[in-house]
Amino acid sequence: MLSLAPIMIEKVGIIVIVAFLLSQIKSFRQIIEKEHSLNEKLLLILLFGTFGVISNYTGIEIYQSTVSKAEWLKELNPESALANTRVMGVVIGGLLGGPTVGLGAGLMAGIHRYSLGGFTDLSCSLSTIIAGVAAGYFGMKRKQKGKNISTGFAVGIGMSLEALQMILILVFAKPFEQALNLVQIIGVPMILINGFGTLLFMFIIQSTLRDQVRARANQTNMVFQIADRTLPFFRQGLNVHSCKEISQIMLELTEADGVAITNDTDVLAHVGAGSDHHISDRRIGTNLTRKVLEEGNIAVAKTKKDIYCFHENCPLEAAVVLPLKVKQKIVGTLKMYYTYPEKLDKVQEQLAAGLANLFSTQLELAEAERQTKLLKDAEIKALQAQIHPHFLFNSINTISVLCRTDANKARQLLLQLSSFFRGNLQGARQLLIPLEKEIENVNAYTSLEQTRFPDKFKINFEMQQGLEKVLIPPFILQPLVENAINYGFPKNNRIGEIEIRIFSESKYFHIVVSDNGKGIEKDRMEWLGKKVVPSQKGNGTALFNICERLKGIYSEYAHLTIESKNEGGTEISITIPLNSKGVLDQDVKSVYSG
Repeated sequence: MLSLAPIMIEKVGIIVIVAFLLSQIKSFRQIIEKEHSLNEKLLLILLFGTFGVISNYTGIEIYQSTVSKAEWLKELNPESALANTRVMGVVIGGLLGGPTVGLGAGLMAGIHRYSLGGFTDLSCSLSTIIAGVAAGYFGMKRKQKGKNISTGFAVGIGMSLEALQMILILVFAKPFEQALNLVQIIGVPMILINGFGTLLFMFIIQSTLRDQVRARANQTNMVFQIADRTLPFFRQGLNVHSCKEISQIMLELTEADGVAITNDTDVLAHVGAGSDHHISDRRIGTNLTRKVLEEGNIAVAKTKKDIYCFHENCPLEAAVVLPLKVKQKIVGTLKMYYTYPEKLDKVQEQLAAGLANLFSTQLELAEAERQTKLLKDAEIKALQAQIHPHFLFNSINTISVLCRTDANKARQLLLQLSSFFRGNLQGARQLLIPLEKEIENVNAYTSLEQTRFPDKFKINFEMQQGLEKVLIPPFILQPLVENAINYGFPKNNRIGEIEIRIFSESKYFHIVVSDNGKGIEKDRMEWLGKKVVPSQKGNGTALFNICERLKGIYSEYAHLTIESKNEGGTEISITIPLNSKGVLDQDVKSVYSG
């Protein structure tokens, strides 16, 4: 028994080495890790059945309690038996591939064992077939319960079925005394050594699967990194600057030696190998790219000739070129170049295809965002246009009264109104204007109103220094003052007070307009700013317009709040982010300049 153990370990080592070599083959890893089709099951039967056959050939002949040292067995003496690792390979095949694979591998190894002869040929053949079917059944049941084939489970099944083989030898092998003597010699070593071999075999397989999972996770992480870093540039569309940045990111995060991006006519960027003659901002020069643009299919080149580059010393010898599409229309190409064809394997092709689909989606989203922005700009311009006549009509009414009482004052106010609207016409082309401009508008309006009603109200400004150049949407302060004058102090003998406070706090800009007027009724408070609320003096669009413009420019990052008490005055607060966060247009400069 003790002399048999070292030789058995040696035989197990042969199978484990073969298993390790197979684990380095990509097709073997792919078959092991997924559900198996019929063809793949046939491959697994052939593979693990071959393990059993090799175990038979390299087994240890036991003749009358003597251990033979033959290296390659082709036939056994009728009174001999065989100690080997046959059951180990069949059991692992059954566990991984199910009953079909276990049966097939068991038949293959079992029939071969029977052909070698010996007094245990029948019992060993039967035990091999039973072991394969049993291992497949137990493995299938475990998978149906949602559990993986763990190393401990595989070792336990392997040792149990090896023990079953010893029992079958005692039942079927004749004479019984010889069978019993054989089991006493080989039983414990074969159960323990085959269990150890199964342990090593499963370690190799699980390590292979972990490597696959780790590789997929790394690739997924890389794709997410590329998507995250390239998205801001894709939002700018396909241009020389954005495509150069995208290509640099691709070159850094992938194994490509050169990366290029084109639109449908020109090379917008090329970085890495070949950039000395694959120059950006030029017409597309390679026929391979033109072919992709015309046909819309992925093109793979594995030789310099296939790339169709006419430069004699071009270092690029392989490439994958993929179409970039927006709404099924080809708008450009993504090209990944390699200096050695071996680097462009299936993994790189799949990665490139996935990135092309991702980039096409990002371009579509950028286009949709641009269209949304254009529509939102049009809506904001329309809302601003509604405010201009609202103020104009009130101003003209005031001046018309002064024309009868004080022509010189009316002339001064007309000049002030003219200057006011000249600024408005310029500001109408902008979404944002400096705060000082908005204050000028308020001063012009209050001058007109105080001229008409000299004893109706007084206004107080309190503004934090350094905020004069802060950019805000036009016509968000003047309508609030106008509302306070018109609705806060109707037919009131006492002078109303309006206070305007402007300050910054915690990266936000605040405008607060409060009055000591009559307040707002509760039934109107619910809808103010959310929809047009008609009133006796106007169409009730002011607060709604302000809210809509704040929402359109800053999304949810800007707010308008109203607090009011009946006969206790009203306070309206506007909060705007000081940075560009929330602005629809990703290029902040274009928002400011209109």
